[in-house]
Amino acid sequence: MAKPNYAFAKHQRDLAKKKKKEEKKKLKEEAKLQQKLDGESPETNEEDSSEEPSDS
Repeated sequence: MAKPNYAFAKHQRDLAKKKKKEEKKKLKEEAKLQQKLDGESPETNEEDSSEEPSDS
């Protein structure tokens, strides 16, 4: 019977962890960038101007 290669299994788990961590970091950076862009977009000005006529 073949002996299990624990070092290989550990290496594969470590690679999977690293990949998942990098993907999570990338998603967080994209969300942060999107939030920054949303804050600077002129769409907020359009929303403000559309509210003014309804008050008059």
